[in-house]
Amino acid sequence: MSDSADTASGSPTPVLSYAPLVLPVPGRPVHLQVRVSAPATGTGLPVVLLSHGHGASRNLSSLNGYAPLADLWAAAGFVVVQPTHLDSATLSDQVAGAPGAPLFWRSRAEDMSRILDRLGEIERTVPLLAGRIDHDRIAVAGHSLGGHTAGLLLGARLTDPDTGKDVDLLEPRIKAGVLLAAPGRGGDVLNGPMAEAVPFMRTTDFSTMTAPALVVAGDRDDARHFTDVGPDWHTDPYRLAPAPKSLLTLADAGHILGGISGYDAAEAAQLSDENPRQVAALGRLTAAYLRSRLRPGDDAWETACQELATGAAPLGRVETK
Repeated sequence: MSDSADTASGSPTPVLSYAPLVLPVPGRPVHLQVRVSAPATGTGLPVVLLSHGHGASRNLSSLNGYAPLADLWAAAGFVVVQPTHLDSATLSDQVAGAPGAPLFWRSRAEDMSRILDRLGEIERTVPLLAGRIDHDRIAVAGHSLGGHTAGLLLGARLTDPDTGKDVDLLEPRIKAGVLLAAPGRGGDVLNGPMAEAVPFMRTTDFSTMTAPALVVAGDRDDARHFTDVGPDWHTDPYRLAPAPKSLLTLADAGHILGGISGYDAAEAAQLSDENPRQVAALGRLTAAYLRSRLRPGDDAWETACQELATGAAPLGRVETK
């Protein structure tokens, strides 16, 4: 972790952001575009790959979204890399009818492995970043469908609905992850009106997701379009996966978790899920989790959990196994 990142003092930490960085990928319908954000100073910076959700908003579901989290993580000393996956509404005219459309669940995970394959190139290309990345400390995070992507990279498996073959997209270079409002189990509980649109979720197996992960769920996040289980469905990646795992349940939070998808996002306001204080706390907690996981012996996560539990008005609760 960068010694220069001082989030505890309350002093603003300058963040640099570079986009779009275009990575040509033969055979991909559109070349891979990424945004890279990092603190202005510091070395030995860990990397967080951030996978956007699948939503109707054209730019929130792309490299231009999730600024509230990307900015907080970069200020905390991480290099945040955000790809535009093929399911982004910004690419809909260019990828219509392409293999894997419309959700491109496999391509999403492959995007992250491609980024890691070319991390040295990214480091050399982004101004003022060369020589500052710790290539051995890599994490992944994702929201909603991005949480599903993160889960696959951390070891969750599924059966390809088109081929019937088991799919293993584990990325061993990734050491830890954060799943934000991620989908839960499939099977019979995947019974909502939109279930037919996500056949790949029907066979998700969390029992193989052995990598350390923090699962974040909102206690008002009721995905009725997928299941009648209720908000607990989003806790499945914690409850059905082996240790080590942690679960952060945010109080009075819906699917946008207070507004993580973008500053002043209309979708958060429409869902009565806009809470800047909650987003700021989530940014600090997730940064603390990743810091402790990527640097064994660092007590940032333990301290953050104690502060959460003893706060006058707790924003949520943590379980660990």
